[in-house]
Amino acid sequence: QKMWQLPLFDEFKESIKSTIADLKNSADTGKAQPSTGAAFLDKFVDKTPWVHIDIAGTAYFPKPAKYLAEGATGAPVRTIIEWLINT
Repeated sequence: QKMWQLPLFDEFKESIKSTIADLKNSADTGKAQPSTGAAFLDKFVDKTPWVHIDIAGTAYFPKPAKYLAEGATGAPVRTIIEWLINT
């Protein structure tokens, strides 16, 4: 599977601010969800290297497709294993 680094612009960090909580863990309508999720996680890691792998669209299929069964897909398990082996 192909991967690329998404930006962590200040606008994503702004989008997790809340008027009723310390932070909110969801994006406003129209905002980039993976980058907003990364902005949320970034608040908890300080200087520790980290990665956010967004699998929301591929992790579960509610109905079968041509070559995919219904249910959990395991995506991107093979990709992560290959990355760990080669890192």
